[in-house]
Amino acid sequence: MLMFDLHCHSLFSDGELLLSELVRRLEVKGYQAVCVTDHADESNIDFILEGIHRACGQINRHSATRLIPGIELTHVHPKRIEPLTSKARSSGARIVVCHGETIVEPVLPGTNRAAIEAGVDILAHPGLITEEEVAMAASAGVLLELSGRKGHSLTNGHVASLARSIGARLVINSDGHAPGDFMNAEYARRVGIGAGLTPEDVEMLYETNWAWVKERF
Repeated sequence: MLMFDLHCHSLFSDGELLLSELVRRLEVKGYQAVCVTDHADESNIDFILEGIHRACGQINRHSATRLIPGIELTHVHPKRIEPLTSKARSSGARIVVCHGETIVEPVLPGTNRAAIEAGVDILAHPGLITEEEVAMAASAGVLLELSGRKGHSLTNGHVASLARSIGARLVINSDGHAPGDFMNAEYARRVGIGAGLTPEDVEMLYETNWAWVKERF
């Protein structure tokens, strides 16, 4: 199965790994690509993206796993999401993730809607997202995340059920912070199956999203 992760963290925020080690560990697992999306607001977004871009050239020259520069807008006020999304893109983020309204953190209400309206690429762990918001995501082409991370994963079934009934796109990510967080293909299948997908659905999800990922290289 094609394997990639579009939401994970390095030492640039609260992850445990250097970019080189993160990519190397996923290369060993057979990943085709990884997008590092460290937590950001106005205070550190430039620092993070500059650092990832500095590393990309050499890492991508020597690794079978492609490193993609990204960012996760995290706990920012909904009114700040659109301008920060624009800033992230202009600063070189190929994938913009927004930290959604997970039920295990005090995310401001309205974050999911603001992120979709801003046109982020991925709405991470969107918690008890509403039908209206899922329909908005479907229309805008925003991917809704099924999370492999403890806590955030509690609402995967809710997210998958609404997305499948309404026609929104899904993506499975680790939200990995440490070496043990990154999934192999079998674990990714289990995350999808646990959310109500079939093994065939999971395979198709990765295959369908792969074309989308390659556009961000």
